[in-house]
Amino acid sequence: MIKRPITPASRVEVKNIEGYFIRTVTKFGNSAKIDCPKEYLGRTVYIIVA
Repeated sequence: MIKRPITPASRVEVKNIEGYFIRTVTKFGNSAKIDCPKEYLGRTVYIIVA
C-alpha cells in the first residue's frame, strides 16, 4: 500500500455533500471498508459522500 502523508486539520469544509458516516476503523465486518494503514485501527473516522 502506498503511504500517503496525513495533513493535520481541525476544520474541513466540503460543498455539495450527499451525507456522511461516523465510524470506527475495524479489521473485519459486514460493511464496506476503506483502505487505511493498520496504525489507525480503533480510531474514529468521518466518511464524506460527495
